[in-house]
Amino acid sequence: MSPGVGIHGAIAVSDIYDSTSYQPGRSIGALLSRVKVEMLAAVDRELMHDKRLAPLEMSAAQWIIVANLAVGPGEPKSAADLCKVISYDAGAMTRMLDRLEAKGLIRRTRNSQDRRLVNLELTEEGRAAYPRMREISMNVANRFLRGFSKTEARQLEGLLSRMLENAQEVPARASA
Repeated sequence: MSPGVGIHGAIAVSDIYDSTSYQPGRSIGALLSRVKVEMLAAVDRELMHDKRLAPLEMSAAQWIIVANLAVGPGEPKSAADLCKVISYDAGAMTRMLDRLEAKGLIRRTRNSQDRRLVNLELTEEGRAAYPRMREISMNVANRFLRGFSKTEARQLEGLLSRMLENAQEVPARASA
């Protein structure tokens, strides 16, 4: 990689924010946080008002767990894996899994190679509810992307993915 070129081939630029331009409430972090909160609240409302799913009293946070378990082999299958992927603390994850298990949507099973490990999987009821939950989540996402072209939406996904990659880099320590 040549000097001044980022990992995606883009020309490296100086910092986006400086002490004169940074406004915490209008920064990318604040905006991302607000979008996340609003999207989760919208999914919560849709799940609550859906005739088929309302009896399950699902939350957007529970939907995220179901979605991660539904994607298939090689994806997170233990509570520890889920905690890493969706940034939940272990205590909150345990309570969430207890609720999903009580609703009959997931089951915990011992790992056949290592009995100390507990795997998570969707039950038949969880697999049956997943497509409708996915549809609701997709409809909410489309509503938030109203006015965007498909190209702009793919570009936004790419930019956010780059931010996640940047988050994995270890920053150089600045002296105070």
